[in-house]
Amino acid sequence: MKHKDKIKIFTTSIIGGDFKGKKIEIPDISTTRSSKGILKESFFNTIQFEIIDKNFVEVFAGSGSVGLEAVSRGAAGSYFMEYNKTAFRCLESNIKNTDPSRCTTFYGDSFENFDNVYEIVKKTGIKTYFYFDPPFSTRDGMDDVYDKTISLIENIKPEICEMVTVEHMTNLDMPKNIGELELVKRKKFGRSTMSYYTPVSN
Repeated sequence: MKHKDKIKIFTTSIIGGDFKGKKIEIPDISTTRSSKGILKESFFNTIQFEIIDKNFVEVFAGSGSVGLEAVSRGAAGSYFMEYNKTAFRCLESNIKNTDPSRCTTFYGDSFENFDNVYEIVKKTGIKTYFYFDPPFSTRDGMDDVYDKTISLIENIKPEICEMVTVEHMTNLDMPKNIGELELVKRKKFGRSTMSYYTPVSN
């Protein structure tokens, strides 16, 4: 389509770590939202230095602002899934400006790619943070997106999982337990809320 070259590009910055201040490009398209700076900062304040030498999986990556923040702060590797071609091009460009050796991208439907990525991080033997920020609509399809997201989380096993974080609409009540994971924290930021899950403690 001719209009694709006229898509506006916004920028945000990595807020901490080795690549602090590096610009991240974000295309202005309906399916891609950058996690607000305040949400991203709150998330990394929560996990702090625990991310060092862990895996990070950004399931609906967009232009990769969260996963690249993880790389900047010492993650062993970040894995990005994105199906929108424009966002994926921005993602690849953003990765080139940080550390490509610790970044792996997967183009296509995140729901279809997830099992493959899960098996890859499982084989590394490294505990993994999973970050879900599904594209949402206030109208059609919202419930389906979250139902499918929850189905993915149900299959995440404690031996591989350090934490699962879901960024979602505030008016959505996320379950207390998903599979073998339990809700340990919920933080609201206006219309968006972050829910944190960790393996059920015995």
